[in-house]
This record gives sequence, structure tokens and C-alpha cells, in this order.
Amino acid sequence: MFAFSACLFSLSIFSQYNEIAITLENVELNNIEIKAFSSLIESKKLELIASNKLNNPDFGAYYLPFGDHSSSDYTEFEIAQSFEFPSVYVARKNLIIEQQKDLEMAFESKRQEVLLAAKKSCLELIILNKTLTIEQERVAQAKQVLDHVTILFEKEQIDILTFNKAKVAWLQEQFNFQKIELQQKGLLIELKNFNGGIAIELSSKEVNDTSKLSSIESLWQEKLGRDPSLISLQQKEAIALHEIKVNKNKSLPNLAAGFNQQGFSGEYYSGFYGGITIPLFGNKTKIKAAEAKFQFQQSYSNALSFESKMTFEKQYAEYLLLRERHEEYKQVLDGLNSDTLLLEAYQLGEISFMEYFIEIQFYQQAYRVMLDMEKQYQLLKAELLKHQL
Repeated sequence: MFAFSACLFSLSIFSQYNEIAITLENVELNNIEIKAFSSLIESKKLELIASNKLNNPDFGAYYLPFGDHSSSDYTEFEIAQSFEFPSVYVARKNLIIEQQKDLEMAFESKRQEVLLAAKKSCLELIILNKTLTIEQERVAQAKQVLDHVTILFEKEQIDILTFNKAKVAWLQEQFNFQKIELQQKGLLIELKNFNGGIAIELSSKEVNDTSKLSSIESLWQEKLGRDPSLISLQQKEAIALHEIKVNKNKSLPNLAAGFNQQGFSGEYYSGFYGGITIPLFGNKTKIKAAEAKFQFQQSYSNALSFESKMTFEKQYAEYLLLRERHEEYKQVLDGLNSDTLLLEAYQLGEISFMEYFIEIQFYQQAYRVMLDMEKQYQLLKAELLKHQL
């Protein structure tokens, strides 16, 4: 029986995780924003490749029939191809490789951003499913109390104020239930939008993730190696460094080669054409600008990395606090069974309606706080593990 129960529990956990995992897989496949961003990144990659091609060849021709001349009309045509020094293309190719990597990181950031938002909606929905079940029980209990109070009121054993309070309490529970139902529908609409307009069903009522995060330093090192937004900072430094190399190679002369033919009918001269363009002006300034950009990018990357780590450490500390407080609340409230015990005590006449009402409000509020803590620390955990999506 113990083994059978353990299997059922494991299947329950797998089912819950599998439900979220399947939802995220569907979102990644169907999300319109991810698809659109993927197309944009692909077009930008192709633009980068096109920027390192040779210029189009130049073709020119002369036909000079006018003027005083005894010979036939003069004709000339020339075809030429200009190009930068070969090392420029090599340097620019290396730059393009780094720029393409940065574009891939931009896509990964967008993908993770969408999946994280979808995962948070899933977690909130699971907590709401659980809350809805609890509120449904509370509505039933409030109706039981109202029925009991109604009988006492009809027997003139209680006054109308107590009767009205019981009625208001029942209406409040109904309103709370309906409000949570609306929130649940809103989250399902959100998930449908994330999934490209395809409806998603998520029936789990427990976030059975009992795993704890690794140490803060270990998790930060993992994040540095996998978080695309942080990796992109390193890529931008690499891009700035390669831009310096490209501009230095542009100090070398541009070249041109071609074929030329000119002359009169029956008398032509033809041969090869060669040209060179020496970059005397302006390139030194471009190199200095690229070096300044690299220095800025290094400082900017360090600043953003430091800021990201501070935010990460703050979220990690908040997660630990909320998880610890949630566990304390859960240990106390799970063993109390307060709703049922208070209802029984009221029905047996051991406490008055007002005592019941005040006590039940206190415990219900404490339970809501516990559920909110669970939601908040699960959302923080999802944020901290965003790089794993």
C-alpha cells in the first residue's frame, strides 16, 4: 500500500509538471510573437551576410559620332569591379559571425520572456484552481450557517441583525467565488493568447514543486553561462572589438580591376584596367570612434551585469523568506481544520454566530495570505530559473 501510494504521488507530481511543460511546448510552437521575432532575426542575419558582398560591377560605354574627324566614329566601353582590400572581408566576416550570435541571443531573450510570462500564468492559474475549490467549500459552509440562522430567526431565538449578518456573509462568499472564477477565465484567455489563439486547459490544483534552489553563487554562475541577456553583453563587447579590427583593415587601399576597349572602326585598343583608392582622410577618426565605443561597451556591460546580480540577489533573498514563511503558515494551518471545527462548534451551540463569524474571518484571511505567499515565491522561483526555459 505504501509503494502504491508513493507511485500515485509520483504520478501526480509528474502530471502537474507535465501539464506545465506541455503548455510551454505548445506556446513555443504556436506563439505569434515568437514566430514574428524569429522571422525578423532571420531577415537581419541575411542583411548582415549581404553587407559583406562585393559591389556590383560597373559598365560604361562611349559613342562619339559628332565633331570633325576623318576616321570613323569613336567608341569606348569599360567594365570594372571595385573591391576593398581582401583582409577587410575577412575581418567583416568575423564581425558578422559575432553579430549573428548576438541576434540569436536576442531571439532567445524574447523566447524566454514569452515562456516566462506563460509559465507565470500557469502557476497563477494552478493557485487559483486550488483557491476556487476552497472558496466553493466556504460558500457551502456559509449557506449551512445561513440555513441554521434562518431557522433560529424564524423561531425568534436570534434578532434580525444576526440574521442579516449571516446573509451578508453568505453573499460575500458567493462574490469571492465569482471573483476568482473571473480571474481564472482571464488567465485562461491569457494562455490562449500566448498559444496563438488555441485554448489551453490546466486542471492542476497543486504546485507540487518541492525542489529547492541551489546556492546563490552556484545559481548565479549557471545564469551567467545560460542567460541570453547576460551573454549578449559579452557579445556586444566582442562586436565592438571586431569593429575596431574592421576599421583598421579599412586603412588599407581599395582596389579596382577591369577591361577597357576603345578606338575606331577597324582600329581598336583594348587591355586591362587597374585602380587603387588610398584612404588618406577620415579613417583614423573612425578607428578612434570604434575604440571609444569598445571602452564604453565594457563599462556598460560591467554596470548592467552588476545591476543584474543585485536584482538576482534581492529576488533570491525574497524567495527564501517567502518560502520559509509559507512553510510555517502551512504547518500551522494544515493541522487546524479550523473551518470544519468552527462550524461544528457553532452548530452545537458552543459559540455564538458573532464568535463564529469573527473566528472564521481570521482563519480564512490567514489562509489567503498563505496562498498568496505560495503564489509569490513560485513566481519568484520561475523568474530566478528563467534561463532554464
